[in-house]
Amino acid sequence: MAEATVDLLTPTELEAIRVELQSEAERLRSDLSDSATDIAELLSDSGDGSGDDIADAGSKTFEREQELYVAEQVRESLRQVERALGRIADGTYGMCETCGLPIGKLRLEAFPRATQCMSCKIAQGG
Repeated sequence: MAEATVDLLTPTELEAIRVELQSEAERLRSDLSDSATDIAELLSDSGDGSGDDIADAGSKTFEREQELYVAEQVRESLRQVERALGRIADGTYGMCETCGLPIGKLRLEAFPRATQCMSCKIAQGG
């Protein structure tokens, strides 16, 4: 059985992905800052709760939990972007962290934060 060939990124394509990832990292840092401000406001609004009925208190708790969840998702995305940028810097970007084979241009263009080739991602259950 013949092995499938994998198209690799050219230096120009890699640079374009690096620029895209840097831009995404800046946007995520801004989102995280905005989220921190929103969380701080929600926490200060929770204050002593005087005058709130049970529904108001429940709504505020839900909003706080939702905002904390969103902030955690943004933090995780930023971690993945920074990891991809680190891999570009150290020359390991585009190599599967599981099997060591190239990830492939199409996958990296579709999902620049990818750390696994499609075979390993599917085998992992993803």
